[in-house]
Amino acid sequence: MRTVAQKMLRTCNKLFSGKMPNDVVEGHPSNIETAAQMDNIQHLPSPSDAPSAEAAREHAHHVEAVMERAHHGGGWLLSGIICINILILGCALVSGSAFNSVAITAVHRQIFLIVLLLLTMLWMLFYTTCTSRKDQAVLFKDSHAGPVWLRAGLVLFGFLSLLMDIFKIATYVGYLHCDSAVKVAFPVVQAVFLLMQTYFLWIHAKDCVQLHTNFTRCGLTLTLSTNLVVWMAAVTEESLHQTEIPELNVNVSHKMYRASYGDKKCKCSHSVCDTFKEAFYYLYPFNIEYSLFASALAYVMWKNVGRLVEDHSHHHVKFRPKEVCLGPLIGVLLVVAGLVTFIVYEVDILKEDKDKRNGALLIHFIMNIVIVSLMCLSTVIGCIVYRLDHREHVSEKNPTRSLDVGLLVGASLGQFIISYFSIVAAVATEAKGYLNALNLSWAALTVLQLGLQNYFIIEGLHREPFHVMQEAALHTNAHAFHEQAETSTVIESNKSSYFLSSPNRLNWKRRVLKEVCAFLLLANIILWIMPAFGARPQFDHPIEIKFYKFTMWAAIVNIGLPFGIFYRMHSVASLFEVYLIS
Repeated sequence: MRTVAQKMLRTCNKLFSGKMPNDVVEGHPSNIETAAQMDNIQHLPSPSDAPSAEAAREHAHHVEAVMERAHHGGGWLLSGIICINILILGCALVSGSAFNSVAITAVHRQIFLIVLLLLTMLWMLFYTTCTSRKDQAVLFKDSHAGPVWLRAGLVLFGFLSLLMDIFKIATYVGYLHCDSAVKVAFPVVQAVFLLMQTYFLWIHAKDCVQLHTNFTRCGLTLTLSTNLVVWMAAVTEESLHQTEIPELNVNVSHKMYRASYGDKKCKCSHSVCDTFKEAFYYLYPFNIEYSLFASALAYVMWKNVGRLVEDHSHHHVKFRPKEVCLGPLIGVLLVVAGLVTFIVYEVDILKEDKDKRNGALLIHFIMNIVIVSLMCLSTVIGCIVYRLDHREHVSEKNPTRSLDVGLLVGASLGQFIISYFSIVAAVATEAKGYLNALNLSWAALTVLQLGLQNYFIIEGLHREPFHVMQEAALHTNAHAFHEQAETSTVIESNKSSYFLSSPNRLNWKRRVLKEVCAFLLLANIILWIMPAFGARPQFDHPIEIKFYKFTMWAAIVNIGLPFGIFYRMHSVASLFEVYLIS
């Protein structure tokens, strides 16, 4: 038996000690169990040894840890069931509370959200104080999960969301004499939740948990579903604040006016209610982005539960803004021009003069057409450079990378839906008039731009980072130099040709890719700002409302637009990463 065990141990050591691609080892539950058994055989004390009680306890604890990792199959199913049920129930309550004619009110929705937030905070407290402090709990860290720029964005959006909750508290305190106290309690609980979750994700985003795996999976799906329900509630509330169902006369402007809060008979007890209302209305986009960022980090943590990742040093890429100039310059000019036209649009679209409103729409359509046209051109240039690029594709299975691609493609569907519905409406009505022609052109160019940008980002994320290529090139050149020292000639390989002799200088391919990434990053920022802060040409231009009727078109826009807004912000994050590895 001892000989058989030694043979099995050597085989297992070869399997687990061999270098896998990118030094990542994924363990199937059956393989983990086999490894645990072999590890137990390896650490069995010999008859001559007299192990101490402490060593025996440590050994038993280690066996318990690996065996718990081996039997975690049910945790995936249970956590998935919890997530689906919470999401469906939350979606039903949020949708039901959006209408005043039903018995479900905003108070009922907020009570449900308070319960979810409290349960999630209790689990985070348990994980932080109990699970993560055990010796065998977090044996591995996923270096790709929770990059610093993503966590920094989470902190920024969390701070602005906290400010929104403070303004909400100050507003609803003025209605306590005639409204429910739940409306004050909810922003208070959410503010505490923001602080606790931001700290939790900043500290533990990279954890690959090996203990309490079933409970941890359920806690992470609870966190994921809670953030998604909060996101749905914020999107619905923000849409209701902007939407005022117009009269059936389609000749009037369909500007999305901000609806009032609560019953008009309930008057605020202090004079600054209106100011706080306007303030936290403009902070809704940041709260929406915070919930989506937190959901993404929680999902990656959930995928990493029980994952075996070999501890290896992660390359830190330095951000050098001096490497590019043309892309940021054009991008900044577009951002400034976009902000100016956006302000003009917001001011003129509210005027009663039809010519002023048409002029505002004209400026807005032209500005957006210019932006997406330049983005299409720059993306095509980047894709051509990819064809000339010799960097290899990374075949590593990584939850973070898979999530980035999935979110990118999934979120773009919202803008695709709106654009295609606009194209159908414009073509069906023959697109008569210059505004209809511009609207059709904008929708068609947006479809093209989304497809090209998705291809560019996905290709960039799956290319091998330049610092890995540089290390391989330096190793190859050094080896060739020692072999041919008499001629002082360095043989360059295909990989080394991607770099110049000076490591601080970029060759033209890398420089073009960085210029394209920098420009697209800034262009996506302005395309995020305009719809996030109130630009709704879909309702100001009546062609879609006439074709689909207001109820159907409002549903299409209110569902698709939040995804389109998130797509722009997620594209900014993905383009920044492509910039770093190019």
